[in-house]
Amino acid sequence: MTTDNKRPLTLRDVSEATGVSEMTVSRVLRNRGDVSEKTRQKVLSAAKELGYVPNKIAGALASNRVNLVAVIIPSLSNMVFPEVLTGINSVLENTDLQPVVGVTDYQPEKEEKVLYEMLSWRPSGVIIAGLEHTEAARAMLNAAGIPVVEVMDTDGKPVDAMVGISHRRAGREMARAILKAGYRHIGFMGTKMPLDHRARKRFEGFTEALAKEGVEIEDRAFYSGGSALAKGREMTQEMLERSPELDFLYYSNDMIGAGGMLYLMDQKIDIPGQIGLAGFNGVELLEGLPRQLATMDACRLEIGRKAAEIIAAQLDNPDQEIEKHVTLTPTITYGDTLKRR
Repeated sequence: MTTDNKRPLTLRDVSEATGVSEMTVSRVLRNRGDVSEKTRQKVLSAAKELGYVPNKIAGALASNRVNLVAVIIPSLSNMVFPEVLTGINSVLENTDLQPVVGVTDYQPEKEEKVLYEMLSWRPSGVIIAGLEHTEAARAMLNAAGIPVVEVMDTDGKPVDAMVGISHRRAGREMARAILKAGYRHIGFMGTKMPLDHRARKRFEGFTEALAKEGVEIEDRAFYSGGSALAKGREMTQEMLERSPELDFLYYSNDMIGAGGMLYLMDQKIDIPGQIGLAGFNGVELLEGLPRQLATMDACRLEIGRKAAEIIAAQLDNPDQEIEKHVTLTPTITYGDTLKRR
């Protein structure tokens, strides 16, 4: 079986290799029609040996869509999003749908461009992180005519469906746990927030719950870029040199929180007696550290699964009733850095 490798393979190549009609080859490769098992295996073996891949674009011209789901996320380096992708893939791998990923780097204009390019391929659905988009991006999502699921956040109004957690509630619950443990002199460290809307909402919920008890954040620091672990160490050292009276440090994510914890351990500071610590996201990678950082699970795997289930269900039966606003409930893990009282 040899073909000219300068042109794409066609059904005719598989037909000629097997002595089976092109129509029968098409039935086998699309898993349609009544074909004997012997013929089916003959066709599949030849197609595999040749390296034949069906031309999905030709089929898409008739249906006006391809079996792709556009998944648009802010970052691949942030360990949060690969777990969401794992959840999405665990559902879609049992369907004809295939996820295709675009990355925005937390930039609204780049999100707009990525969305434009991905929608131009006429995907079957869109899963996109966050509820905040440019007017143009929102218009494209509204006009796409396909299922759209916004993920990670439910503090807002979705275009179509949304799956995530309330970040404001997550911030409030962590603040209450910290206050209940008796801490009152609190510092905050996190990423720069204008474009990280979910971190901003957690911070708003956190400060709101503190204010209700007459407590204010006494020091704060923000960073962008670089190693989160190194930034956590650096910012923690600088903050405690500025504000040595602090008895609790709340970090917007686990990675900078882990950096802060390692710095305090190096300094032989009593955790959580002298200073308590907490992060956010429940990153499994940090479970191997000498101490477990207090954190809150962001339900990432389940968010991915639920989003993919909504897409698959809507495509399978557009008329069926589907829960489109799914708010999951994260739980606090106290670890070794937050006292329980």
